Amino acid sequence: MRALSSLRWKIALTTTTVCCLVAAALGILVHNVVARQVVGEVRKEAARDLDHALGHYEYGTAHGDVNAALDPPGLPAPLRALVARGRTGSMVGTHGGEPVMWAAGPADRAALAVWIPYGNTRARLRDIDAAILASAALAAGVVALAGLFLADRISRRLATTAAVARRISSGDLDARVDFPADAGRDTGADAAPDADPDGRRPRRYRDEVRDVAHALDTMAASLQERLEAEKRFTADVAHELRTPLTGSLAAAGLLPEGRPKEMINDRLKALHLLTEDLLEISRLDSGVERADLSQVELGRAVERAVAGSRLPAEVRVVRDAVVLTDRRRLDRILANLLVNAHKHGRPPVEVTVEGPVVAIRDHGPGYPAELIAQGPKRFRTGDPGRGRGHGLGLTIVVGQAAVLEIVLGFANAPDGGALTTLRLPVGQLPEAG
Repeated sequence: MRALSSLRWKIALTTTTVCCLVAAALGILVHNVVARQVVGEVRKEAARDLDHALGHYEYGTAHGDVNAALDPPGLPAPLRALVARGRTGSMVGTHGGEPVMWAAGPADRAALAVWIPYGNTRARLRDIDAAILASAALAAGVVALAGLFLADRISRRLATTAAVARRISSGDLDARVDFPADAGRDTGADAAPDADPDGRRPRRYRDEVRDVAHALDTMAASLQERLEAEKRFTADVAHELRTPLTGSLAAAGLLPEGRPKEMINDRLKALHLLTEDLLEISRLDSGVERADLSQVELGRAVERAVAGSRLPAEVRVVRDAVVLTDRRRLDRILANLLVNAHKHGRPPVEVTVEGPVVAIRDHGPGYPAELIAQGPKRFRTGDPGRGRGHGLGLTIVVGQAAVLEIVLGFANAPDGGALTTLRLPVGQLPEAG
């Protein structure tokens, strides 16, 4: 059923249905015209025989060259009634079990009737109907195949465009459709001169699918340029802030002990951490980060990472597993998730290891729906009432997880609280050659 609901089958079925309806209408029209003509010829022949028989009857001569009789028993009742009113007429009936064309007229208060064979005419009409039906079926088949071919071309190009759009939405900004210039060319008589959407050269045909693909490529290129500019800006700002911050921290160390010094150091350290986070994000965005992979016992690694974070959390190892990961980056991911759970959630914070899957959950209000649907956004924490934060922690988690090929999942537990799952890759290091 899903295949029949695709665009290519819809177009093919539509064209076939239209062709069948047109063929049926033309077949009925041709049948009526031909039948009227053929039957009219037989009626004329019957009328001539009736005139001939009436002439012979009027002069009392024999009419042996035609089939004629007065009030024959097989004369149809409607035709007999018509003659009784003093009129002549003809109609199809039977005589001796065979189809005939009757013609009758008044003769001395009786009905003089003639009849001629009608079997050949009926067979001829059946042959004509069979030819019309065969022609309609052939035309419908040809149109269906042509419609399926054209629909398949359009559907494939639209599917390619949709696949590229999905790749772009997943972060592959280098993906492009790049249809060739003659793809889907319209060579019909109604093809009008047009121009490419970029206006660089004229085009003698209109291709809406190519226009959509070109618009998608243009949007992707523009988006890529803006994101690259944002990455460069983030990296430049972080680098520019690092030097004065280092000097400010050194200068703050010379201040006399007291509450002012503590407040200044607290703010400078927060700003220093923000700068380091921005630098880390810029490195992740640039794609230069490479993982130092090794085989790690996940349960022990998680226990050490939680202990190193110095944040209260209950670790439960249901089933241990050996995974392929970078211990330092995994510690960074777990530390950020624990900080996020304590800052925006409520205790207790639980960390569960079950095979290659690690689950971190708190018992707070949970993740906002926007974050679950779209993923973490930098400099955004969702609900301002849930606590302060720069919104970079989860962004770093996503970036580091991509480097380690960890599958991340953000959700809310059924009984409340944010739930983050990490599925780590299981494998072995390649042997040294």
